[in-house]
Amino acid sequence: MKALTRYLPDQARQRIAIGFITAMLLIAIGFGLSFYSYNRHNQDNSLSRRTDFVINDLNEILSLLKDVETGARGFVLTQDSIYLETHQAALPVLPKHLKHLNELIVDNPAQKQRFDSLGKLVQANIYRTNQLIVLSPTRGNWTQVKSYLLLGKMRMDDARRLVAAMISVERALTQTHDQQANQSFNTTIITILLLSVLTFIVLIVSYNVLEAELTHRQRVEDQLRGYEAELKAKIQQLETSNEELERFAFVASHDLQEPLRKIQSFGSILQQRSQQSADAETGEYMSKIMQSAERMSKMIKDLLHFSRLSAGLGSEQKTIRLNDLVRRILADKELQIKGLNAKVDVGDLPVIKGIPFQIEQLFTNLIANALKFIRPGVAPRIQIKAETIDGNLYPELVSGQAYTRIMVSDNGIGFDEKYLTHIFQIFQRLHSKTTYEGTGIGLAICKRVIQTHKGHITAISQPGQGAVFIIILPEYQQSLQAYDNPIPNEVYSYPVS
Repeated sequence: MKALTRYLPDQARQRIAIGFITAMLLIAIGFGLSFYSYNRHNQDNSLSRRTDFVINDLNEILSLLKDVETGARGFVLTQDSIYLETHQAALPVLPKHLKHLNELIVDNPAQKQRFDSLGKLVQANIYRTNQLIVLSPTRGNWTQVKSYLLLGKMRMDDARRLVAAMISVERALTQTHDQQANQSFNTTIITILLLSVLTFIVLIVSYNVLEAELTHRQRVEDQLRGYEAELKAKIQQLETSNEELERFAFVASHDLQEPLRKIQSFGSILQQRSQQSADAETGEYMSKIMQSAERMSKMIKDLLHFSRLSAGLGSEQKTIRLNDLVRRILADKELQIKGLNAKVDVGDLPVIKGIPFQIEQLFTNLIANALKFIRPGVAPRIQIKAETIDGNLYPELVSGQAYTRIMVSDNGIGFDEKYLTHIFQIFQRLHSKTTYEGTGIGLAICKRVIQTHKGHITAISQPGQGAVFIIILPEYQQSLQAYDNPIPNEVYSYPVS
């Protein structure tokens, strides 16, 4: 049942489950009612058989009583002891039949009352026949013998009437029990038939529901396979297009550097000549040309970096100790940090698994932005710290999986969070190039690095209150003790001079 319905929608599973549960309940009810009717049928048959036993015992008692009576009469009339054989044989058997009959009718008060009367007649007849045997007509007691014989006939007639009445009652009971047994049997048959029909109907309905759902599921699966084939084809086309674009960007950015270097070289010569000729206007133009060429060079270099990320160059992942990496980046920017009187606090950063040059590019860009977008007259302060979180905190991550969250915060100019998506796009800037230098590709590179490492990047900020860039990467469970020179927890601080 579970194997059939585990891929079906919840409502379909509920309907099918209800159908099968109903069918099982009907079968259970049918079994219970059949068992009850079967027991009633057996009880009625048992009662009917008991009445047969009662009738047999009554007939046997009456027959034995006749043997007692006829044996005594034959002996009295003939004085031949051969007639006493039937008399003597009946005497020990009668009590047994009386006892058995009493047990059979003990729950029938009317029959029990008749049985008591019959028992008294039997005892009186036995006593009278014994007295009759003792008397002998040859001794002049014939009158008394005749009196005993007449009394015996009267008592035998009473016994016959009692036995006939009891047999009549038992036959009526037998008829009643037979009717009840037949009724129980018919009720059982009808009940089983009705419940079987209902069960069959429920199973047919459940089967139709299951068949319809499976057919619908098969149809949906066929559609999904078609969509999947189309999607794969589109993805293949997109991958081919992306590869071509990335290859073009890489080649273009690489090839553009050569003519640009020539422009810078000849421009530098012309700039020197314009300075010697004291032509101020020409010198100004040449200065703008050189600035534009320098900016073009930076853009091409950044585009080249971005193309290398997109093309997956150097994509072998290695174990990276972030404390080492960040310390090396800060050492490279030591002069800039001291020149800005900046303070950088670095907490205990984890060991991660990643592509070294990409992770270095990621932190280089974030630290460079924090040192670039500063508030006038405010000494920059940068803080870098990390913690372990669960993926359910962000919808872009896998719930239940452990991640490392690294936060790079500053006290710079900040930005309006409505531009959060905008700042991670290539060549997108929130400020003019004259206010803050740069090409607008740094954060796009950061986002591409994080995507490559199956993580997530976002930011929290308000204008004039600094920004917090949040980097989330899959947690790498590796102890620092596995390395030759583990780095203790340190805070790298550059105080204001």
